[in-house]
This record gives sequence, C-alpha cells and structure tokens, in this order.
Amino acid sequence: MTVKAYGAHAGDQPLEALHIERRTPGAQDVQIRIAYCGVCHSDIHQVRSEWAGTLYPCVPGHEIVGEVAAVGADVTEFKPGDLVGVGCIVDSCQHCVDCGMGLENYCNHMVGTYNGPTADAPGHTLGGYSQSIVVHQRYVLRVSHPPEQLAAVAPLLCAGITTYSPLRHWRVGPGHKVGVVGIGGLGHMGIKLAHAMGAHVVAFTTSESKRDAARALGAAEVVVSRNADEMAAHAQSLDFILNTVAAPHDLDPFFHLLKRDGTMTLVGAPSTPHPSPGVFGLIMKRRSLAGSLIGGIPETQEMLDFCAEHGIVADIELIKAEEINDAYERMLRGDVAYRFVIDNATI
Repeated sequence: MTVKAYGAHAGDQPLEALHIERRTPGAQDVQIRIAYCGVCHSDIHQVRSEWAGTLYPCVPGHEIVGEVAAVGADVTEFKPGDLVGVGCIVDSCQHCVDCGMGLENYCNHMVGTYNGPTADAPGHTLGGYSQSIVVHQRYVLRVSHPPEQLAAVAPLLCAGITTYSPLRHWRVGPGHKVGVVGIGGLGHMGIKLAHAMGAHVVAFTTSESKRDAARALGAAEVVVSRNADEMAAHAQSLDFILNTVAAPHDLDPFFHLLKRDGTMTLVGAPSTPHPSPGVFGLIMKRRSLAGSLIGGIPETQEMLDFCAEHGIVADIELIKAEEINDAYERMLRGDVAYRFVIDNATI
C-alpha cells in the first residue's frame, strides 16, 4: 500500500513530502491510521546523519498515536477503532533473555521504528511521519487517555517512557529528593512523572527564565546550574538525578549534589561525548553513573496507564507536516515548550 510521508533523501537535505510503501497486514499485524507523531531530538540526529548508519530515504518518527484501521487474523488484543500507540520498537528477536523479561529495548536484535532492518521495502523501517504504519501486535500499546488528549499523548511513547523507566528502576517515590537536569522534551516529562510518584523534585536549568515553568510542571525547587551558590546549597542532598540534557556538558558538578550511594542516570543522547567525569566525585561517596534506554513493551504500557490514571500528558505545540524543517531549527534553538507534534492529517 502506498502512503504519503515526510522524509529526507540525504543528511544534508531538508525533509520533504514523499510516497512510501507499507506492507499488507499479516496474521499478527495491526494496521494503524496515524493521527499524530511527536518530534524527538533523536529524529534530528538520525535524519541528518549525526549518528552513524542512517539509511535513506529516512522517514523519522517514533512517538506514534492513532486508530486501528485493520488487524490480522491472529490478533486478539486490538480491533478496528481502538486508540493505540507505537513507540521506538517494532520488532525484536522475541526469544532472548531480555525479550523474555519484557525488556525488548535491550534485545541485541531490537528493530527501531525507523532506520532498522526489515524485509519490507526499502529494506529498512520507515517511521511515523506518515499516514499509516503496520506493526506486529506485540509492539502496539493501548491508549486509555480521552481522545481529545491524543496529540499530547504521542510524546509519551518516547519522552514519557525514557524518563519513566529509570525512575521506576531506581525506585523513586515518596521520601526521595530527585534532581531533573534539563527542562526540555525529556526533562519536562521527568518532572511530571517524578512528582506524580511522590518525590520531592529539584529541577536544574541553565535558563533563569524557566523557573516558573519548572514549578508549574511539578518541581518543588528550581536551581540555575550556572549559579555556583545555588548548586552548593544542594550539595550531597539528592538521592537520584535524572539527566536529560542532549548536549555535551560537564557532569562533575552534579555528582557533588548526590548523597552517598546516589545515582545519576543519563537519558539524553548527545551527538558528541560528554567530557569524562573525574573519578573522585564517584569513589568518595560510592556514587554511580548509569544510563537507561527507553523501556520494554510491558513497562511502556504501564507508563501509559500510569499517565492516564494521573492525568499526565506532554506539553506540546501542534504543527503541520510542512513545518517540520522549521520545527527542527527551532528545536536546536530551544524554541519549543516542550514537544512538537505533527498533525498527520496534514501529510
């Protein structure tokens, strides 16, 4: 089936309207009519070849929500008309230890929603900047938010699970003091989720202008990280730090904010490495530096249900597909509060 999409033919070319092919649904497949697709910073890295291995044409998009249009004969969990989502994963080996534990995100053969290997033309997956997508039922998520919130649900499929998973893994909850570094697409979700989990949230930003916005998201305190006195006031006070910044920066000042046995987890993915942290900030208080990658399918469903229960969605700006190149430039300037979402009806 031929559908309309937006993508690029090379890393130095803008995204443009194009036509792509989607497979006919097989017995285990769900065909989804895409209503909205969030715009992730990873989309820029991939489509512009800032990360190695981009395959062209590249159609980005892994924050997908829409309506089931058709299902295969063996699909039992979904039916036409259901509201569903697709995140960063559309396939995995399905038999390794990680897949068996519902941690498909760590499967060595995980297939991304775009730029991953597939038997479908053109030989690699094509993402959500398109009218529709066909996905194996295992990787489809149920959306229980009200339909009128659907556009703002889209970023939960990446920004939401990327921040939810480490907060859950490190058991953030009541009695914990948690730092969230960066108040962008990921950070604003981290603040909302940590607050909903009962933690005392301290937001860290380089922008004085974001103080009120961070408090509105659920932060109890806001620190401008360029202010040495404000940083010093929080020395050895945090149980956990979620670092969402997608640009290289000095990690050392944040280690000194952690208590003994505290952990800083990185979820931002810069195109070039962070400066190497000093070892003494780690060993003197048995602190840990960790990383986390999205989440498995069961945990992503858990996150969606948690967000529906607590009334959590992303703060978004809805754009037309033809505005995507301008949106990319605005993202690079930090000119978005907090996530662009494409209205796929405009493709």
